[in-house]
Amino acid sequence: MSEHFPDFLRAAISTTANVLLMITLLQPKYSKKITLLTMLCILAADLGTAIYCYLSGNLTLLSKLDIVLFAVLCFAVRPLFKDTFMQWLFSYLTVQNISDAVIVLSFIGSRHLPYPPYANSLLRIILFGTFLLILSRYVRPLYRQAVEHWSAYFAVALGIYITFNYYVLSSDDIVVTLTEQAVPLLLVIFIGLAAYGSIILSLKNLQREYRIKEENQKMQAEREYLQLAAGNMSQRLELMEEVSAQNSRAAHDRRHFNNMILALLEKDENQEAVSLLKKQNQDTPKISKVYCENPAVNAAVCHYAGLAEQSGILTEIELDIPRDLTVDSLELSMVVSNLLENAIAACLKNSGSRPLSIQFICRNMGRLLLEIENPCTKGTVLDEEGYPVTLEEGHGIGSKNVIAFAKKYDGELIYQVEKGLFRVRLLV
Repeated sequence: MSEHFPDFLRAAISTTANVLLMITLLQPKYSKKITLLTMLCILAADLGTAIYCYLSGNLTLLSKLDIVLFAVLCFAVRPLFKDTFMQWLFSYLTVQNISDAVIVLSFIGSRHLPYPPYANSLLRIILFGTFLLILSRYVRPLYRQAVEHWSAYFAVALGIYITFNYYVLSSDDIVVTLTEQAVPLLLVIFIGLAAYGSIILSLKNLQREYRIKEENQKMQAEREYLQLAAGNMSQRLELMEEVSAQNSRAAHDRRHFNNMILALLEKDENQEAVSLLKKQNQDTPKISKVYCENPAVNAAVCHYAGLAEQSGILTEIELDIPRDLTVDSLELSMVVSNLLENAIAACLKNSGSRPLSIQFICRNMGRLLLEIENPCTKGTVLDEEGYPVTLEEGHGIGSKNVIAFAKKYDGELIYQVEKGLFRVRLLV
C-alpha cells in the first residue's frame, strides 16, 4: 500500500482542486453548506475511482474514466448552480482545461526533479494553488463577464478541451503519451493560456473603456445641468428684480398717498380722506405674497404659485426658510422651481379626474425638510434607485437637477407614489 501513497496523494490533490475550481467559477444557488456537502460527494466518488485504478495499476484507464466520471457527476449537480446550462458547460470545460494543463505540466516538470512521484504532487499543489489564487482574487469578476457572454468564447474552451482529450482517449499508455507528446501538449497549454489571457484582457479593456465613456457622459450631463442652472439663475434674478421694483414702486406710491391723507386730515377734510381710502382699497393691485424670509426662494414660490392659481390649482404653502442658509439660496430656489414646475405639470395631466392641489411644506430643524405632494397619473413609476422615470423626450432634466443638488449637499431625497399621489421629500 505504501508504494501507492504518491499516487493517492496526486489523486487527492487533483480531485480537490477540481472541486474548488468549480465552486470558484460557478454561482451556487443554495447555501454554502449544501454546496460543500454536494462537492464532497463528488470528491469522494472521483477519488474512489482513482484509488481503484491506482491499485489495479492501470493509469491509462484512470485518465479515461476520470473524464467520463467527472462529467457525469458535474452534470448531476448542475441544478445546484444559478448558471444556465451553456454557462455551466463553459465553466466545466474551463475547469477541465486547467486540470489537464496542470497534470501535463506537473508530469513533465517532475521528470527533471528528484523524487519524481513526490515532485509531481508538489508541482500540482503549486500550480493549482496559483490558478485558484488568480481566479478568486483577480480574475473572477472578469471571468463572470465571459460566462455571461459565453457564446463569444465557447469555441476557445471547447477547442482546447477536445485537443487535450484527443491525446488522452487515443492513448494506449498515458505515461508514454505524456512523455512522447510533451512538446505538442506544451504548445496546446501555451495556446490555451494565451487564449484565456486574451479574453480576460479584452474584457478588462472593454470595462475600462466603458468607465471612461460613463465618466464622459457624467461630465456632459453636469455641463448640461450647469447650463440649465445658469439659465434658471438668470430667470430667478430677473424675477427677484421685478418683485423688488414692484415693492419699491408700491412703497413710493404709498408714501405720497399717506402724505395726501395726512394733509386732508390736517384740514379737517375727513370726507375726502375717507373717499380716497375707499378708492385706494379698490384700486390697489395684489402684491406678491411673502411665503418665507429667503428672497430667492420666495420669488420662485411666488412665480409658480401664481402659475398654479392661473391654472385653477389650489396651493397650500407653508414655508419656514430663513434668509441665511447653509446651502446656496439660488440653487435651492432652482430646486424649488423644478419641483413646483413638475407638480403643476402633473396636476394638469390629471385635469378633470380629481381636485387639483399642491401642498408644499418646509420645516427648519437645523436642516431644511421640504415636502411637496400633488396628484399624479397611474403610469407614474420610480426606477430601481427610487427616482422618477420620464419617457417623454426633453423631460426629466429638472428631476436630475434636484438629484444633483441633494448629492452635492449630502442630502436625503425620497420619492413616493401612493394612492394616486406623488410625494417628494428633501432633507438638506
